[in-house]
Amino acid sequence: MGFKFTRKMVKVKGKMREYHIVEHEGAVAIIPLQDGTITLVRQTRPAVNEKLLELPAGCLEIGEHPLACARRELAEETGWRAKTWHKLGQLYLAPGYSSEVLHLYLATDLSMGEQNLDDSEDIEVVYLPIREALEMAATGEFKDAKTVAGLFHLQAWLENRGRLQSKAQ
Repeated sequence: MGFKFTRKMVKVKGKMREYHIVEHEGAVAIIPLQDGTITLVRQTRPAVNEKLLELPAGCLEIGEHPLACARRELAEETGWRAKTWHKLGQLYLAPGYSSEVLHLYLATDLSMGEQNLDDSEDIEVVYLPIREALEMAATGEFKDAKTVAGLFHLQAWLENRGRLQSKAQ
């Protein structure tokens, strides 16, 4: 995982101010979608002392292309391999103190391989119908920001292609 803490001097209203910044290589989050079902992972997050249900995700290695990272993380965390990839967007996770960019991908045409977890990962794979996952995002059941953002990006992507009827229709 490539990140470092730095100080940055920025002129604000005519005065120099010091900011503490986390410089980060970036990350990916993947939405594996097969037959109306989304694959999520439940894993321990020591920073918040909880097991969170979230999208498969991971940090870019130095110089790694986001799609290559997405392919690697999807296989490692879930065992899935995808033939078709769609970039749904990218966003800053915490621009007040971090340069991290999260790249969001939709993975489809899935085939199962072997899960290959890092030594530090304890992951349970969870499958949810797409409607249930979107409802959980809308009602605040997910505590993980990348998962909420990813699911809302997915909802817009599907609705724009006529593959998901909005509730208003």
